[in-house]
Amino acid sequence: MNTEPDGATLLRLQSWLSPAFPIGGYSYSHGLEYAFEAGLIDDAGAVTDWLAADLEFGSGRVDAMLLLATGRACDDAAILETAELARALRGSAELALESTQQGRAFLTAVARVWPRPELTRLADLLREAGLTPALPVAVGLVCRAHGIDAAGALPLYLQSWVANLVHAAVRLIPLGQTDGLGILQRLEAVVLRTAAAAVSADPDDLGSAALVVDWASMQHETQTTRLFRS
Repeated sequence: MNTEPDGATLLRLQSWLSPAFPIGGYSYSHGLEYAFEAGLIDDAGAVTDWLAADLEFGSGRVDAMLLLATGRACDDAAILETAELARALRGSAELALESTQQGRAFLTAVARVWPRPELTRLADLLREAGLTPALPVAVGLVCRAHGIDAAGALPLYLQSWVANLVHAAVRLIPLGQTDGLGILQRLEAVVLRTAAAAVSADPDDLGSAALVVDWASMQHETQTTRLFRS
């Protein structure tokens, strides 16, 4: 299994983890829409701080550890256990929908265009267990099936995750495209730090401390005017 992505692997990961990959990521704001409505974020600096905290202490950290656990699981039982855990580790109904809808779409799209017998088997394994994969689990399964080390894919996954939310913030506040790029630049070190921390983390430490993000998502569920599904 590759420990460092080669050229062909990087091209494939770039396709899979692009914000333009057809999994409907543009439909979700991960609670940012309510945070803007409530006045918690109103400029590029506030968005940077919000996303940095979510990366290191919230969903970014959780997703990183789930992706690694899936990609490196020792057997099918461990994969199913991780998929069940991923389903439980969502702070609101909207966050659960956000992750599972994208996970299902990701797995379906990759299986159709980049098929592997092992990927079909793993998808069948989850379906028979009645489990819809969260997005990090789906990415981990695809990495397994294609012989890609999950640790090598992890920074790209986190960058894609945060880029989608920056795009949402650009539309919400609104911010200029240059401001959005500036946020991404400032978050590069956080992405790398979160990925490195996940690789060395104890799986028993899996969990989130970004309670305000979960709260914003819960409030969004009853927000009257909405552009996003979360």
